[in-house]
Amino acid sequence: MALLRAHHLLMRPRAALSSRPPRPPLSSSPCRRTAIASRLLCSHHASSPPDDAPASASPSIVADLLDYLNESWTQFHATAEAKRQLLDAGFTLLSENDDWDLQPGGRYFFTRNMSCLIAFAVGEKYKLGNGFNIIAAHTDSPCLKLKPRSASFKSGHQMVNVQTYGGGLWHTWFDRDLTLAGRVILKDADGSFKHELVKVLSDEIGCKSDEIIGMELNVCDTQPSCLGGGNNEFIYSGRLDNLASCYCALRSLMDSSKMPEELSNEKAIRMIALFDNEEVGSNSMQGAGAPTMFHAMRRIVDSLMHQSMGEGALERAINSSFLVSADMAHALHPNYPDKHEEHHRPELQKGLVIKHNANQRYATSAVTAFLFKEIARLHNLPVQEFVVRNDMGCGSTIGPILASGVGIRTVDCGIPQLSMHSVREMCGKEDVDTTYKHFKAFFEMFSDIDRKLNID
Repeated sequence: MALLRAHHLLMRPRAALSSRPPRPPLSSSPCRRTAIASRLLCSHHASSPPDDAPASASPSIVADLLDYLNESWTQFHATAEAKRQLLDAGFTLLSENDDWDLQPGGRYFFTRNMSCLIAFAVGEKYKLGNGFNIIAAHTDSPCLKLKPRSASFKSGHQMVNVQTYGGGLWHTWFDRDLTLAGRVILKDADGSFKHELVKVLSDEIGCKSDEIIGMELNVCDTQPSCLGGGNNEFIYSGRLDNLASCYCALRSLMDSSKMPEELSNEKAIRMIALFDNEEVGSNSMQGAGAPTMFHAMRRIVDSLMHQSMGEGALERAINSSFLVSADMAHALHPNYPDKHEEHHRPELQKGLVIKHNANQRYATSAVTAFLFKEIARLHNLPVQEFVVRNDMGCGSTIGPILASGVGIRTVDCGIPQLSMHSVREMCGKEDVDTTYKHFKAFFEMFSDIDRKLNID
């Protein structure tokens, strides 16, 4: 059970209600949207850059990532925020239940279970059999989830019964200010039902407790995401694994296709696939184990086929496709350097990590690693490599699931971080911007690079 400090279930006084944690004050300078009250690990000999410091040549996405993290309390909120941004960027919302009428140059997306999202942009020069260039990540993170019958009282306190989701470091959840967030199913006066996202319960959504007929709620830390370190070089937040990857993928797709001319010479289809339930094996209708992405690829090819018939169009497209499986990577910890293999020790602020495993816990091959590193080389971006120690177990990702399920070439990579699966995680600010640049370059130039390599 978890004790929620000043957060009661169902009906509660309005005065005790807080729809979201208070944000620390922000700097007035648009170049430095830094949470001033949240400076962590401040060094007495290190000073922050002045407010009038010139902006870098390449704008940073870190401030926008912090905003995304602070809106994305759960996988449902992360998907809803991605949906909002895609609509604002001019993408067209599709439904899996409707016919699709797709056109070259079009930008589209759909959601499943409101926790899985697939978005794509069709190149103006797309032809049947051309491939998909895809970045895949996951929207869920380890957390505590409410049991269906969760309310109880103990020693004068109102408590909630919870179950663990994923492989969290549960001791880090003690002595934290916690709240609830998730989704509820409500019964309307006319007898219909509707779906709502919530950050607390009945008072927040303006209903009676007996109108809530179903819910999926996570326990969340109330502390906002922020920058910290002696020079604000680190990002501190819950759910960096794997919302940092989700946002870099989302932003790179939007920014690489926001102008018509950016798709005018594209012959492939640019896609992102954000799945739920990776932390518990991906075996759900909204997880990577479902054929969601494969079905989307088939429907896209079918819709773009129009009157022309292409033998094996989908199979040829898959064979020409490439998937980047993006999931956070374990950075070298200064207190535990022996946890890493001697020659493969990724560090913070030194770029994306390409993950290798001979037993296929990661889907990277020599070919896929080369192609992904070639993008970095051409853009002067740093890349690191990771292999687990022979005497230690190795985690896995959605990469092998999609590589084998769809039959698509795949590279596994991730932003290096510390405190993975803690209630509050940490990564380097520079690595976020490097990852965004790498992903954006992948969308913009992979098709040209791929044509220069002949394997089969």
